[in-house]
Amino acid sequence: MQASAHTGGQRGTFGIAGLQLAMAPGDNLPRIAAEVGAVARRFPWVRMVLLGELCGYGANPCFAQPLPGDAEQFLCDLAREHGLWLVPGSLYEQHGEAVFNTTPVIDPQGRVVARHRKLYPFEPYERGIASGDGFVVFDVPGAGRFGVSICYDMWFPETTRSLVMLGAEVILHPTMTNTIDREVEIAIARASAATNQCYFVDINVAGDLGVGRSVVCGPGGEIIHQAGSGREVIAFEVDFAHLQRCREYGWQGLGQPLKSFRDHAIAFPAYGAARAPSAALDALGPLRLPGRD
Repeated sequence: MQASAHTGGQRGTFGIAGLQLAMAPGDNLPRIAAEVGAVARRFPWVRMVLLGELCGYGANPCFAQPLPGDAEQFLCDLAREHGLWLVPGSLYEQHGEAVFNTTPVIDPQGRVVARHRKLYPFEPYERGIASGDGFVVFDVPGAGRFGVSICYDMWFPETTRSLVMLGAEVILHPTMTNTIDREVEIAIARASAATNQCYFVDINVAGDLGVGRSVVCGPGGEIIHQAGSGREVIAFEVDFAHLQRCREYGWQGLGQPLKSFRDHAIAFPAYGAARAPSAALDALGPLRLPGRD
């Protein structure tokens, strides 16, 4: 799902709360509802809530259900009740004989505006889960464009690059990591943000399902917040004007990698072709040395 890229105008901030929740396997939807309600009451400036991968039931495909379905409807009602954008981690989606790991995107009216199926299941461990085949970006009116990826997707840099070429400025990345490679994932999140000049919001689960250590990165790869291993509510603001300036002038007036990538005609051996056209990258203006303004 996509629309036209942002082409100008001053934009402000947008409040997001990442919920790193200490969860156990089983039905966690009532707990999620209570936590989202608490965020809505405590942080009225927050407009979007993001949770960790598979936090609704855990990593058990026996909980898979069609989408739309009862679990998704519960989450839609929750978003509408509190007037929030809700990206509730992911659910196992039963689609015919296949099972996908799917993230719904729900708007404040309780409507599903997009669903992202995880492109790269964590094989050989996430057995029996089908691979998605598309990229999801969506617009929040008056704010900016968001892209969605799930956990192991981040290990393939083409996924984030593709979302950015479709205009994504913020990558929403629910994760469920309970292994010793979390430190590496934090490095990948920072690198993804820096090389794509985007916000990267990587929310893990805690408790029995994950090791926590969620991380929010800004468009220079800087860490806005890194969580510990337990429950945390990570409320922060995306500054779209700052992001646009980083893309146009470079983070701290330094590199402008999106423009250099756009302007180079090299054909990469892994793909056999130069980059595809991107209205989002074309809108950034020429590559030039920043001046005083």
